[in-house]
Amino acid sequence: MRARVRLLLEITARDGAYRKGLLAAASHLSPEEAVIIADLERYGLQVPQLRDVLCGGHVVVDDPDLYENWRFTRVSHQRLSSHHRDIDKKLYPDIGMRGLVVREKLHGRTAQGTWLQLEKTPAVFGKRKLPTLDDVRHLMDYITYRVTHSNVGPWGLSRWTEQRPIYLSPDLAVPTPLAPSVAASLATALRQIETDDDVTSASAELARQFSPPDRTDLSRELGRSLKGRAGRGLFGNSEVWVTETMSPVATAILRSRPAPPPDWVRSARAPQAERGWS
Repeated sequence: MRARVRLLLEITARDGAYRKGLLAAASHLSPEEAVIIADLERYGLQVPQLRDVLCGGHVVVDDPDLYENWRFTRVSHQRLSSHHRDIDKKLYPDIGMRGLVVREKLHGRTAQGTWLQLEKTPAVFGKRKLPTLDDVRHLMDYITYRVTHSNVGPWGLSRWTEQRPIYLSPDLAVPTPLAPSVAASLATALRQIETDDDVTSASAELARQFSPPDRTDLSRELGRSLKGRAGRGLFGNSEVWVTETMSPVATAILRSRPAPPPDWVRSARAPQAERGWS
């Protein structure tokens, strides 16, 4: 695996400008660094994107298992960061790791998966600790970020920040909450649809006496909101018809063929054929 990752780094180093020393660092790639880059490749990372990752691009992957997979006993340590503040940092602390290629790898949890970012300078901020030279350099990197709106990575700058991340393998089935006004309007529409489609009884008066169960929020029945089953879906009860149009190529060929002769021509030719053998 390390040999393949080294090859990826060598290919990436041929395109674009980097700080000096990338190939030398790649020759001493650690097993932990190789695991991280190989995992990113497994989730669809391309060579041009690898360049942005090496330059500090913020990466989000919709796989929470990577959070533990990248937590190595030998080299990982807990870190403080300002990324993804909506996550409980006591439950999911941010994890750092140092290496010749990644310099300072920082990763943590998102609501649905895992995020990762490489930093040029490791920070050792902490309680009851005096600032070090690395802390001063990290502060300078932050000032560069504020001025250029680009992350400062080990081997360059990247415009892919937390607000505009590199998104790998997004989970498109993740349920998205609706705004209250949209949910209310959607529930009203669904209730009207149910009223119009109530044909379960031969008698309309009898149907009104036995109305369906009153659910507080009909919009929760859409998509994947219900636990234990997928929900009815927006088109769950719809009848679907599939119509296919003729291929334009086939249409052109059929139109180019000469039309068959009319029936009176074929009937007029028949006696001539009979006289031909007599």
